[in-house]
Amino acid sequence: MTWRLLISFNLLIYSAIAAEVSGTIELRDSRLDSVTRRHDYSGVVVSLSPAKTVSDPKSAARAQMVQKNKTFTPHILPIFTGTVVDFPNYDPIFHNAFSSYSGQIFDVGLYPPGTSRAVRFAKPGIVRVFCNIHPTMSAIIVVLGTPYFAKTAADGAFKIDVPPGDYELGIFHERASESALGTLSRRVTVGAEPVHLPALVVSESGYLPVSHTNKYGKPYPPSTPDNSVYPGARN
Repeated sequence: MTWRLLISFNLLIYSAIAAEVSGTIELRDSRLDSVTRRHDYSGVVVSLSPAKTVSDPKSAARAQMVQKNKTFTPHILPIFTGTVVDFPNYDPIFHNAFSSYSGQIFDVGLYPPGTSRAVRFAKPGIVRVFCNIHPTMSAIIVVLGTPYFAKTAADGAFKIDVPPGDYELGIFHERASESALGTLSRRVTVGAEPVHLPALVVSESGYLPVSHTNKYGKPYPPSTPDNSVYPGARN
């Protein structure tokens, strides 16, 4: 009972001193109909990094990236450093989630329907996730060195609760260049009152889609029946 009271007390203290930082992101120069016609500005990760370093959590949080209908969901998953991500397979077929990019290299191996694998992400970075069997499956895990982040809704809006202090605003969007995103970085000072940031514009003009290989660094072979084992696949 004591620990529950302590947690409740700590949450009350946090809610009393935390202030809301909000704003909107608009995407421009896009080639996607979802953006140009439907004005869908979702999936942009906004983070606030405090001037003082935030230590990794003692007990890792958990998040989930589901594999269903040959799709990773969510497509963009922001997490705090140290988080363990589960990759449950809800399809009636085999999957093999992996990443060969520098954000964090991992390979959970080939595993059957109804099972799951987990990976702990130990350092900040952009982790691009693929399936070694299905080349159309892709996702991104944004590992952040701060627990203060949000992902934009379809209208581009975001809200982040943070304690008072000085922060560095960071933006990640999968279809924007690093240089374009770097120009959006700025210092944000948070006091006791809510802070509403001016609208931010992210350009997709420098985005160039890049094809990926399988986990062996080779092109994907011609499609095979889903009930067969991927040629050359090994756990």
